[in-house]
Amino acid sequence: MGVFARTRSSTIALYVVAGLAALIWLIPFLGVFMASIRPLSEVLRGWWRFEQFNPTLRNYAGAWNHPAAPLGQGMYNSLRVAVPATILPLIVASTAAYGFARFRFRFRDLLFMAIVALMTLPQQMIAVPIYRIMRGLGAVDSYVGLVLVHAAWGLPWIMYFMRNYFTTVPVEVEEAAKVDGASDLRVFLQIVVPMSLPAVASAAVLQFMWVWSDFFLALILVYSPDKLLATQRVPLLRGVYHVDWGVLSAGSVIVMMIPIAVFAIMQRYYIRGMVGWTSK
Repeated sequence: MGVFARTRSSTIALYVVAGLAALIWLIPFLGVFMASIRPLSEVLRGWWRFEQFNPTLRNYAGAWNHPAAPLGQGMYNSLRVAVPATILPLIVASTAAYGFARFRFRFRDLLFMAIVALMTLPQQMIAVPIYRIMRGLGAVDSYVGLVLVHAAWGLPWIMYFMRNYFTTVPVEVEEAAKVDGASDLRVFLQIVVPMSLPAVASAAVLQFMWVWSDFFLALILVYSPDKLLATQRVPLLRGVYHVDWGVLSAGSVIVMMIPIAVFAIMQRYYIRGMVGWTSK
C-alpha cells in the first residue's frame, strides 16, 4: 500500500511539473494571440485584462493583405521552399543512411562521423561562403538556391537519424527477400522504406518545421520584395512610423499555424519515429 501511494504521489508530482512547464511555454503565445484578436486599445494596459473584450479578425485580414508585405503571398512563397527542401534531403539522406547501416566499405565509420560532425557548424559561421557559392552559381535571390542550401543543411542530421532507425529494422526480413531474388534497391524501396515510415514522417516534420521557421538563410539569399518568405515579411508588418501590434501579432500567429498543423496531423507517426530507434 505504501509503495502504491508513493508511486501515485510521484505520478501526480510529475503531472504538476509538466503542467507548469506547459503553462510557462503557453503564456507568451497567449499574449500574442490575445493581441492579435483584440483592438489595440484593449491590450495597452495588459492582454490579461478583460474589462472590455471585443474579439475581431481585422488584424488577420490586415496582415494577410498588408499593402507593403502581404502575408498571403509570403505563405505561398514559403511553401514553395519548404516542400522541396523537405522532400529532397529525405530521399538523398535516407538512401545514404541505408548504405551506412547495411553495407561495409573502407572508412565507413570515419566518413559517417565526419558527416555527423557537420551538424555542429552554425549557420553564421558559413554564411559568407554560402553566399559566394550561390552567387557564383547564379542562385542568389532564387528559390532554387535556397532549397539547395536547406537540403544540404538537412542532410547530415537526417542521415544520422535514419541510419539509427534502419539499424532497428530486422535484417532477416531483408535477407529473405534477397533469397527470393530481390535486389538491394528493391529491398530498400519495397521493404525497408515502408517499415520505416514513422521515422520518415518524423524527419519530414522536423525538416519542414525548421525550413519553414528559417529566417537567417532566407535573409542572405532572397531579397526581392515579391519573393520574400513569410518569416521575412512578419517584421515588415510593423509599419514605418508606428508599430501596429495587432497586425504584427496576427502575422506571427498566421506563420505559426502551418508548422503547428503539420505537427498535429503527423503527431502519431512523429512520436513513433522518435522513440523507435531508442527502444530497440
